[in-house]
Amino acid sequence: MATVTLTAENFDEVAQGDGIVLVDFWAEWCGPCKRFAPVFEKSAGKHPDIVFGKVDTEAQPELSERFGIASIPTLMAIREGVIVFAEPGALPEPVLENVIEQVRALDMEDVHRRTEN
Repeated sequence: MATVTLTAENFDEVAQGDGIVLVDFWAEWCGPCKRFAPVFEKSAGKHPDIVFGKVDTEAQPELSERFGIASIPTLMAIREGVIVFAEPGALPEPVLENVIEQVRALDMEDVHRRTEN
């Protein structure tokens, strides 16, 4: 699956779905972002059941501010509308795949129970 451009207008609709959404916060001028982009794209091709979204922090400063993005690239994982992972840095492919495995393995009943309190 190709990546999806996320904006202030469509972010909540995409992120509140039932599945997994991985979000890459990036900017055109960012060298580490450019190195991470092919890794993110490759994973998108390997996991068609996951939405891979990209937020251009220059074009969408309100999303960067909303989520407190201070460094880019930042990868955020959202499952069933809950942010379950957010970390800055350009991840190597094996680490990204490990994050995906861990997000898939989460007990979402437990996660929802914890976030309700």
